[in-house]
Formats: sequence, structure tokens, C-alpha cells
Amino acid sequence: MNTRLKLKFAMSFLAIGGTISDFVSLATESATPASNLPPIATGPFKPNWESLSLQYQAPDWFRDAKFGIWAHWGPQCEPEHGDWFARSMYLQGSGDYKSHIVEYGHPSTNGFKEVIHEWKAAKFDPDKLLAFYKKNGAKYFMALANHHDNLDLFNSKYQPWNSVAVGPQKDLIGGWAKAARKNGLRFAVSVHAGRAWSWYEVAQGADTNGPLVGVPYDGKLTKADGKGLWWDGLDPQNLYAQNHPKGAKMDQAYCEKFYLRTKQLWDDYQPDMIYFDDGVMPIRQGGEEYGLNLFAHFYNSSIQLHGHNEAVVNAKGLNPMQRKALLYDIERGKAAEILPEPWQTDTCIGSWHYDQRIFQHHGYKSAASVVRMLADIVSKNGNLMLNVPLQRDGTPDTDEIEVVKGIGAWLTVNGDAIYATRPWKIYGEGPSTGIAETNRFGGVKDVGTKSFTAEDIRFTQSKDGKTLYAIVLEIPADDKVTVKSLASNSANWPTAVSSVKLLDGSGKLKFTRDEKGLQVTLPVKLTSDIALALAIQ
Repeated sequence: MNTRLKLKFAMSFLAIGGTISDFVSLATESATPASNLPPIATGPFKPNWESLSLQYQAPDWFRDAKFGIWAHWGPQCEPEHGDWFARSMYLQGSGDYKSHIVEYGHPSTNGFKEVIHEWKAAKFDPDKLLAFYKKNGAKYFMALANHHDNLDLFNSKYQPWNSVAVGPQKDLIGGWAKAARKNGLRFAVSVHAGRAWSWYEVAQGADTNGPLVGVPYDGKLTKADGKGLWWDGLDPQNLYAQNHPKGAKMDQAYCEKFYLRTKQLWDDYQPDMIYFDDGVMPIRQGGEEYGLNLFAHFYNSSIQLHGHNEAVVNAKGLNPMQRKALLYDIERGKAAEILPEPWQTDTCIGSWHYDQRIFQHHGYKSAASVVRMLADIVSKNGNLMLNVPLQRDGTPDTDEIEVVKGIGAWLTVNGDAIYATRPWKIYGEGPSTGIAETNRFGGVKDVGTKSFTAEDIRFTQSKDGKTLYAIVLEIPADDKVTVKSLASNSANWPTAVSSVKLLDGSGKLKFTRDEKGLQVTLPVKLTSDIALALAIQ
């Protein structure tokens, strides 16, 4: 890169709080994987942080979409016992270990590969489900492409353990992609398999007591052990990735295989967005060159496909400069303030993988809590990607259907305050703005423990800046709303207010304005019991 661009990069980095040593590290991190890997798409993006950070801009489709739904659905939904089953079933004494023995057998012979074998995705109907999500306000959809369990849910050339060869014997990503495009949704995929190397190490263990004490779990099995069995011809080591001592560093073969799988996923299914369940990038232990090359490939190939870059890459734990190269994602959380770059919350109404106990106890997030969370996220320049976990057969349960319908009903009326908006000068007002319940993923909790009040308001504005939206997060007890940030002496809005309307179409509202705020009189009857959105001009 020329000297002028290098100087621009350095000044931009230092201006957002980076250090000289960090700048040197970022600017020099550029590499190409081993020569036996396929080349990346040609284009302006190079596999280094300097090139990615200077040139990337979040596409308008992402900034306008605001709300997406995720199917975090794979073989770990087969037992319907919640998240991380493929790991916890190898932990002797755990609830998942005990239930696995009852339902599938002992993990020395019948490990997680048997769960995969039982999983048939019997009612997989992506077109019907995505039509339902589209009707209820989703603008993009994300499908799980693989989890830490290491099964590729597409027709993988590089992972023999995939959903076409075993389990459902269906190209699930192919089905999701076709349905998303048919229903006018942007399509995303999530990739989690970079962690299988260490995550599955428990499959190398054995019972420490009982009749099978010391008998190795099936993470030690090889291709030769499968003769005459249903998995004859498959090598369990390609699934469990455990042909290494516990604690060993990722080897080149593992990293290259992950790289090839991920590149094929992008090239064959052409998603608009890819989410990595990793800090900064996947397989960092094996070398950052793999991730950097993938990022450059995604952006360049998107340019080749669309004439401009429409690709989005989500990652967690990004520093300010990396947030200019990738889209910052906060798991089960949200930003505390307006962030300068677009970002995303990924969260769930229950457990990541389907857990029938949550349904039985009616324990999902309510539509009201999701709507209020969405308003807060959008006011801070973010998007919400909401996981609705699916049952083993590929369908949502009846409680989940009602949650999605509730979100959709609110968005049908109030969507103008959410979609295609941009942050205002401040994100909100009210008691909740002084509360920051932190979570462990770098943000604040997605749904806090404190209830919202009618004084809690979140602001967005139309892209042309002509309309301000004030989303009142709790329905007032009387017919009055006061927007303190729009007081007559407010620097945020020094000009006159000409009209105030509810987005439910009930017409212009009466209002007064003084040094205490903009005081709005509401209709006697409101169309929503969740939150209301005012359009102010």
C-alpha cells in the first residue's frame, strides 16, 4: 500500500485509541497460507488488517435490516437437552452423560456419532419456516453451518462427516439458502467448528469408575474400528479431530481443512453474511493468515458477484481498528452507548440448541422483552440476530411461534422506527440509561434484571434526518408521555416541533413543549401493550 494510505491508516488507528505497538502489529499481519491451498479471489482487499480496515464499509442492506432470525439447529438438537450436548455427554456423572446412556448407549461405543445417526430432520421445510419469519419482520436469516460438534450441514467436499452423507442425508444449507432467496431474505451462515480441536478432547477420556472404568470413549476410534457397522468407511477422527494429545497446538492439517471447508461454504452457497463464533477470527492458534485470507476472499468474491462488496463478517472481541474491517458482534449482550461502526447482538430466546425443558416450563424470552431489546440495540447503531431454537425435526414449538408472532405484530405497526433508521444524537433517556449490567462477552446484558418504565425512551431517526422516532419502552399508566430530551431549551433539537404522530396510524397527537420536555397526549386506546413509537417532525 502506498505511503499516503499507510499514513491515513496510522492516523485513523491512533485517533480511535490504538497504540503504536498495536498499529505496527496490525499493519504487518499479512500472510498467505501454505501454497497447496487454493488462491483467494482477486480484488482490492488484501489479507492484512491494513487493507481490510481502510476499505471495508458495512453494506446498506445490513444497516437497514436491523432484525434477523437464526436457526442454531444441528445434531445437538436431536436429544433436545440444550446446548453443548456433544461435549457434556462425555463428562461422567453429568445429566447429559446419564441421559445419553439411556437414550443412545455408552460413549465408549455409542458416542456423539450415534446421535448424528439418529438425527433425521424429519420435518425440515425451510420455505414454510422462512415465509413465516419474513411475515413476522425478519429481514435476514442465518443458518448454522457447523457447530463445535464438527458436522458440516452442507455437501462438504472436505469433511466426510456432513449432513448429506450421514444423519438427515440432506443438504441443509442448500435448502436454507434457496428458501431465504425465495422469500426475499438476506442469507447468512454461522461457523463454529474451529473449536472442535480442543472442545472434543473429552471424547478421548474414559469412565473413572463403574463397570467400564478405563475403557476409552469413542473419540479414540479409527476407521478400522467401523468394519460392518453403520459408519463403515468413515473415520471417527475426521469428526472428533482427536488424533492428537490433549492440549496440543492445532496442526497445519486441521487448520487447512477448516480453511477449505469454510471457503467452500462461501463459494458454493454465496451467503451475504458469515458469523464466526470466535474471538476476532477462527483458528488463531494455527495462524492468523487463515482468517485474514478468508476475509479478503469473502469481500473480493462479493465484489465479483455484485459489482460492489455486500459481504458481512461477524466476529467477537474486536478492537476499534478491527471493527473497521469486520462487524463487531456481542454475544447475549448489547453496546452500552452508540458505537461509531454498525454492530450486531446475537442472542437467543432460550438455549442455543433446543431444550424441551424450557418449553415445558414456558421459559422463553417474551415478545415484549425482545421488542424492547431490539429498540435499545437499534438506537445504538446495532442489529439483532435472534436465535429461535428448533426441535429435532426442524420445527419451532408452539410457544416459540407465539413469541415470533408477537414480535411481528409489533413490527408491522412500528417498523418505520426500526428498519432503515440511523442513530440520533443520543440513544435514549430514562432510568435505564444509568444502568449497565455487564455480561462476559464485552457488552451489557441483552435483557437486564431491571424493568423498563414509561420514562425509558429510545431514539432513532430516518436516514434523511427529517423524522425522529421516540420509542417509549413501557406503556404509560395515563395518557401522557414526556420526552425530556426534546425540551424547549434542548441543544439536541433547537428548532420547532411541527407534528407528533403514533405509528399506528391514529393521526396527529396534541403536544406542548417547555423546559421540562415535549409533553404528548396519547389516544385513550392504544394498539400495542408492549411499547409505542412516536414519529416527531
